[in-house]
Amino acid sequence: MALSARRLCHIAFHVPAEQPLARNLQRLFGFQPLAAREADGWRQLALRSGDAVFLVNQGAGPEEPLYGLDPRHAVSSATNLCFDVADAGAAARALAERGYHVPVPAVSVRDALGAATYAVVSSPAGNLSLTLLERAGYRGPFLPGFGPVPSVPGLGWVSHVDHLTLACTPGSSPTLMRWFHDCLGFRHLPLSPGEDPEQGLEVAAAPGRGGLRLTALDIPTCSAVPTLVLAESLSGVAGGQDQVQQFLARHRGPGLQHVGLYTPDILEATLGVARAGGQLLTPPEAYYQQPGKQRQILAAGHEPSLLARGGILLDGRKGKFLLQVFTKSLFPEDTFFLELIQRQGATGFGQGNILALWQSVQEQAARLQESKGQS
Repeated sequence: MALSARRLCHIAFHVPAEQPLARNLQRLFGFQPLAAREADGWRQLALRSGDAVFLVNQGAGPEEPLYGLDPRHAVSSATNLCFDVADAGAAARALAERGYHVPVPAVSVRDALGAATYAVVSSPAGNLSLTLLERAGYRGPFLPGFGPVPSVPGLGWVSHVDHLTLACTPGSSPTLMRWFHDCLGFRHLPLSPGEDPEQGLEVAAAPGRGGLRLTALDIPTCSAVPTLVLAESLSGVAGGQDQVQQFLARHRGPGLQHVGLYTPDILEATLGVARAGGQLLTPPEAYYQQPGKQRQILAAGHEPSLLARGGILLDGRKGKFLLQVFTKSLFPEDTFFLELIQRQGATGFGQGNILALWQSVQEQAARLQESKGQS
């Protein structure tokens, strides 16, 4: 019988001591320090924006960091997803009996504000692990073992985690889908009518240009758990690697490629990130020149020039729209990044944007090559 997660507690990262992830989350994206722990060679800092919590683990202590694992991965990485469950001990035992690897069996941590029990499960998705957490009644700002830290109220552009996207090796999505079902109760969420769970949604570019296979998962009974998206490459990419293949190469295996952070006002959030010095990806001009794109933007109640200036993408149909903008990588290896997303009734993940961006980049490259040939 599948277990069931009740909410996402936090997303953990493992970075070297000199990596500025925690500082950048505050300075560029409006996250605020929530709680900290320094022990056993580790500095662990939890940061929050709305209900989105990131835990940055720095160091390399002789023991595992509290509430997670040290994956000893070669590059900076998102390493752990932590979910609240009703009974962490029972969940860990049930998974171990099914043959899943549980490197940290249930352990309890207590301080003056209460107690929590957690266990850590290894995943089939590269260096990513899963923490099952039981913390009913804990009265502290974060988790037992962490102390409060001074915090200055920030702008708070982000309200919660909208979705999590894993870059997967080709053909691995069905295995991952079953694993997340067994561990947390995730189920297939169709992105198109009649979609085969084993096949997902194929977002194909022009012939010979490849594309992506997207498989979405959610927990239908729990809105506090973000949607999980499995992304893998379709064969047929010409002239180099696509975004998933690039992640697999640079990250040295599968893992969490990006986190979609929900914002109620993407124009304000994008402007704030840019003013703070955050680096956002700029789509090619051809994206905004697609037939019908400006009409679509106006129908959604936005000004095309403002979206283009911020690099904001818009996808929609039947009066429901999705706006999204992507940051450049937060790590020097050019791997993990963030997405800011605003929904106006849409429930998908910008499938139209994926295809349109793919095609516009290819068209822009072709025009550039043509102009070079004529010069």
